[in-house]
Amino acid sequence: MTNKTRPEAASADAFIAGIEDPDRRADCSRIAGIMAEATGAPATMWGASMVGFGSYHYRYASGREGDWFLTGFAPRKSNISLYIMAGFDRFDSLMGELGKYKTGKSCLYIKRLADIDEAVLIELIGESVAWMRKQYPSNP
Repeated sequence: MTNKTRPEAASADAFIAGIEDPDRRADCSRIAGIMAEATGAPATMWGASMVGFGSYHYRYASGREGDWFLTGFAPRKSNISLYIMAGFDRFDSLMGELGKYKTGKSCLYIKRLADIDEAVLIELIGESVAWMRKQYPSNP
């Protein structure tokens, strides 16, 4: 079984430029810069609405395997979803300093970049990417 969401040829820059709300567009552009810096990888569209950076290959005990991005984001209607693939359990001290957000399993939901401490976000993304690379060392 393969993932339905895969890297696409569409331009991530064009996708970000097409975000209607100028504040949301500026936030996403800045987030893209932070994630590109953290991974050393260019922005890639994953499906129609997710922007991912880098990739790793996973294989579960069940035999299911696939590829996913190291970190990424998606501008949604009510918030911006940032994908912190390492999850949040190991980053308690950073999460306490981050600001106003909500989380899912590996999703960080923010309304706007101004609601959080950007320096803490940069550290969180960097540490998550480093952790993922340690867990999946055969990946770039």
